[in-house]
Amino acid sequence: MASVCHPPCFTLAGATDDSPAPIRAIRHAPRASSRKLVLSGPMPENNARFSTVIAGKLLLVALAVALFACNPDAKILRLSCEDGNLADCNELGQRLVTGDHVLRDYVWAASLFQQVCDGGVAQGCYRLGRMHESGRGIVEDKGLMLTMFRRACDGGESAGCNRLGTMYRDSVGIVADLNLALGLFQQACDGGSMLGCTNLGLAYRAGMRVPQDHARAAELFTQACDTDEMSGCYRLGQSYADGAGVAQNDERAVELFEQACDGEAWAGCLELGALFADGRSVEQDFERAAELYRRACNRRLGEACYRLGRLYQSGNGVNRSPGTGGFYIGRACDYGYQVACGGS
Repeated sequence: MASVCHPPCFTLAGATDDSPAPIRAIRHAPRASSRKLVLSGPMPENNARFSTVIAGKLLLVALAVALFACNPDAKILRLSCEDGNLADCNELGQRLVTGDHVLRDYVWAASLFQQVCDGGVAQGCYRLGRMHESGRGIVEDKGLMLTMFRRACDGGESAGCNRLGTMYRDSVGIVADLNLALGLFQQACDGGSMLGCTNLGLAYRAGMRVPQDHARAAELFTQACDTDEMSGCYRLGQSYADGAGVAQNDERAVELFEQACDGEAWAGCLELGALFADGRSVEQDFERAAELYRRACNRRLGEACYRLGRLYQSGNGVNRSPGTGGFYIGRACDYGYQVACGGS
């Protein structure tokens, strides 16, 4: 039976030798004194407010320490990382990003990933690059992002090769170089990044520095989808819907779009919604289309917001509401869907 941590799991003052060390974000703070601070006389309003703020911060500290104290795995990772185990530092950093049994701490996570990357673990470079890409908890920095992805790719992290390829393809913080992008996608796919295979398939479908080859593209999409890369399922669905490189098959396209949508490839929800709205290979169902468009819109897909707005304007599948329709069309424009920016 798993052990259950009953309070109190920790103390804030007078810690014993068995008490866990504070998390890294506060690890340089002096040990709390066991002496009590006694206030005499009435507390001024400002002091009361300050006391409330301090109490809130102490609660956060207590929660952080408690999480390490009550979760043996997290404590073991921290201690192992402090002993120089880079793999455990990498895992601890990821937990700090996701909040897996520890309080999220992006600054500490970034410092751990930097340590791991400098120690030669390529995945740490990749994860730090993703943090610089999103600006999550640290300053967004395209230059550092490029450096981290390059170090990850050079170190054998195929996901880093894929992200570096997209930067060269889309000219993100760097001059576009389609030849280099193609080679990076090939390297990523060969190294096991199924998203790299999807991007390589897109290059063949578009004829990006290679002869256009829809059949080769469909093969790469299939390879990605078969290993649960949902972007590959979505793109393969497009191939079946268009009859590009495979025999045209709307029923198979519906299956793949549904698989992609359920797997959180939100463009699959958009495509599936369009099929229900058109009644193509499925019974026409505007209510179902609206539901699918809403799912994709909530994930910032502008076209899905636009299509949902049009349903509200027409009253198909939803209660007619021009105001709500205008709201979603405005959101579509905000999300970069230019069709929505020219009026409705």
